[in-house]
This record gives sequence, structure tokens and C-alpha cells, in this order.
Amino acid sequence: MSLNRRQMMLATGAALLGPSALSALAAQKGGPTKKVLFFTKSGGFPHPVVTRKDGRPALAERVLTEVGKEHGFEVVASKDGRMFDPDKIGQWDGFVFETTGDLTQPPKMDKADTEPPISADGLKAFFGAIESGKGFLGIHCASDTFGVHRNMGAEDPYIKMIGGQFAGHGAQQVATIEVADSGFPGASGFGTGSFQINDEWYTQKYWADDLHVILVQKTEGMKGDQYQRPDFPETWARMQGKGRVFYTSMGHREDVWENPKYQGLLLGALGWTTGKLEVDVTPNVSKVTPDYKTTPAEAAKKKSA
Repeated sequence: MSLNRRQMMLATGAALLGPSALSALAAQKGGPTKKVLFFTKSGGFPHPVVTRKDGRPALAERVLTEVGKEHGFEVVASKDGRMFDPDKIGQWDGFVFETTGDLTQPPKMDKADTEPPISADGLKAFFGAIESGKGFLGIHCASDTFGVHRNMGAEDPYIKMIGGQFAGHGAQQVATIEVADSGFPGASGFGTGSFQINDEWYTQKYWADDLHVILVQKTEGMKGDQYQRPDFPETWARMQGKGRVFYTSMGHREDVWENPKYQGLLLGALGWTTGKLEVDVTPNVSKVTPDYKTTPAEAAKKKSA
């Protein structure tokens, strides 16, 4: 990434946060830096944006580290499960996951990752940290983490925390996304109506009923059987105890990570999850996506009735 390109991305991404959010973050530049762990371990499929080559940080790691640095966040990208150990976890103000599989087991496919997995004590410490007020930001495949990979489903504390579990995806395609809450920091960069963007779109199951939906997946016209269902949450926020949780399905493609609008959304999420920014995340899932739990099979049955 060239210096000029990097500067342009940072400046544009910041502007897309919106005036109030940008001002709030800018006002805190002289204040304490929030230290965030960006965990990119792949217990299952290693996504290209978090796969390191020749020992260099992956694209997503470089982008979030650089953008975060300009706005009061020290982002540390790591695949080392020891970062969650009880004697280390207290250093983090928040956690960002773009992960897959069971993170307590050695990677199955990423042969270049020789770092240890999360220990049982580390995982317990992680859940405790979120409950006590640390922030969590899940990106794309973060919802394809734990859950079914350790023979658990809706009762998995990780799935309960993040708000849903990956249920499948179709071919990458341009989809229409509706902005349900343009007041969430960074969301206004996408406008106040709807926008189109190319990515790999996840469907979910085991939805939490207290989601505050920020962006909605519009399913009309999408290709793939799994999308033949009513609109459903694509990006959301929720509370887990005192902890602030954010998730977005976007983030598979490199051009999405390089998109200043997407960077602005992640900056806003970092701001809210770590307590730099205050946002109303009253649950609205039943209002903005009333039929979100309807499966493709149920939708087909209703259509043929």
C-alpha cells in the first residue's frame, strides 16, 4: 500500500464516520489510546484477507492497524491464543475477530500458523472480559467460529454473545444493503437509504432476539437458494452483560477492506465497542426485519401455499 494511497484511505474513512463521531474521536486524540486485539486465527478455512504471506501482515491486519492508529486505537494483530490467558487479557480494551473454526484447537488448514490456540482458561477469561465491559467486533467469518465446530449450536456462549451463527453462503455477488440506522457511527458513509456492494454474503441461524440492526440484507434478486427468504440482519450491535458487541457480514473481499466506507464503519464500531462513542442500540430486529427467522424452506412453503 503506497503512502499516498494510505493517506487517502485514512482521510476518506475518517470523513465517512460522520461529523459527530469524527469530532468525538478527534477530541480524544490526546486522551488514552484504546488497545485492541485483532485476532485472525483460522481454526478452519483461512480467508485470504487474514492470511499472511512471506511473514508479512495480512491485508486486513495492515488496514485496521493503520486506520486505527490515526484515531486513537492501538490495534495489535495476532494469531497467538496466549493473548487471552488470564494474566494477559486485562491489557485489551476490545477484541476484533475475523476467525473460523474452533480456536481452542490447532489450525487445520493454515499451515503457516504455528501459534498456540486459545486455552480453556483463556476462553473463559475472554467471555468474562466481554461480560464485564470489554468490547467485541466480529467481522464476516467471525460467525463461523466455535458453535458447530465444537458440536454446539444455539447454546454455545460464543454464539449467544455474537448474536448468530453462520448457516451458509452462495457465490460472491453484488447485493443491495439497506441502512437501517444511519446514526450508528460510520453507517452514514453508506448513505441513508440503500447501497450496492460486492462481497460474499453470509446467512445466519440462532439469531439473538435483542439485535439492534444497523444494515439489512435485501434478498430480492439475490442468486442462491439460501437467499430465497425474507430480508435479514447483515450488520448489528447488541449488549452482552456490560460488553458492547458488533458484527458485520461484510469483509471477505480485499476490495471491501480497501473501501473507505467500510473502514469508516469499522472505525465507528471500534469507537462504540471500546466506549469512545455512545450510541443507542435499543433492539429493533423485529421492527426492521420482522421475518428474519424465516428459513428458505419455510419461505418456499409459504409461497406455494
